[in-house]
Amino acid sequence: MLRVTKLTDYATLLMTVLAERADGIYSTTGLAERAGLELPTVAKILKQLGQAGLVLSTRGASGGYRLSRSPAEISLLDIVEAMEGPLAVTECSGHEGQCGIEHQCGIRANWRRVNDVIVDALRTVSLPYLQTPVLAPSGKRASARIPVQLMRSD
Repeated sequence: MLRVTKLTDYATLLMTVLAERADGIYSTTGLAERAGLELPTVAKILKQLGQAGLVLSTRGASGGYRLSRSPAEISLLDIVEAMEGPLAVTECSGHEGQCGIEHQCGIRANWRRVNDVIVDALRTVSLPYLQTPVLAPSGKRASARIPVQLMRSD
């Protein structure tokens, strides 16, 4: 099963909280309270997001964290890669030379195509998209589909 880590999930949550007031500054404690997460976890995530250039920190009594750019310019791919590194659904779809049977495998190119579709889908999902609840006709939350298509190149 393809699954992002819990920290990446939490990072996405923190980024949507920061996007609520894109021009505002949140303290680590305020973010932890708003997101319902433990303070050490939030601090760890903010450090990684800062190293990736997604958030900026300001020191001092009125300091805290804010987004480094507008929410519309930050994609889900940016967050996933900040937390987990470059996306690779298989060892060989990320970098060459990672698999012992790579030279005789006929499906590497297909896995790379699948990887590219996932990367493109994550790139199209921005923070404002993540903040918008999707409602079903019944008024309950529903899942939203991201239109993607895997093209055959014969």
